[in-house]
Amino acid sequence: MITFKNINIEDSEKIRDIDRSETIEAVYSMKDGVLEAQQAGHECPNWQEKDYQEMISRFEYELSNGGTAYGAFDGDKMVGFGVLAHKFRGKEMDQLQIDLMYVSNGYRRKGIARTIIDFLSKKAIERGAKYLYISSTETQSAVGFYQSCGSRITSEVDKELFEKEPLDIHMLKRLVD
Repeated sequence: MITFKNINIEDSEKIRDIDRSETIEAVYSMKDGVLEAQQAGHECPNWQEKDYQEMISRFEYELSNGGTAYGAFDGDKMVGFGVLAHKFRGKEMDQLQIDLMYVSNGYRRKGIARTIIDFLSKKAIERGAKYLYISSTETQSAVGFYQSCGSRITSEVDKELFEKEPLDIHMLKRLVD
């Protein structure tokens, strides 16, 4: 049975439980403000040690600066997690970013990511955000997931996040009217 809970900095090493691998059927890119799909058909392997170190570092940075994390567990094994970043973004400073969001291979399409994003959305509203800012990996599965949660492509791309991940698809999810 999958259980969910707030996770904290002491849980950072559990990120090593996540199996990032997946078959990438298609990827998206933005062309003149339009989302375009290209067939990919390749395997994305699980993270290497340097990738785990980067994820753990980002996780710890966000949580030590006021971010929030929520995790899914199968027994003691972390099978999914998401991080709501600490820093407000956007012209109106009313956006909080989903900084990290991963569900392990074998646990996807079971409602885990939806439960995590719903929890993080509530936390963002409590902090005063009107939107979630999502810099999504360009895979069809990730973009499709965020769109199914109500996210839409944004024309107001965050410069800092774009420079970090220029291939990502940048979206906003409205939280309040």
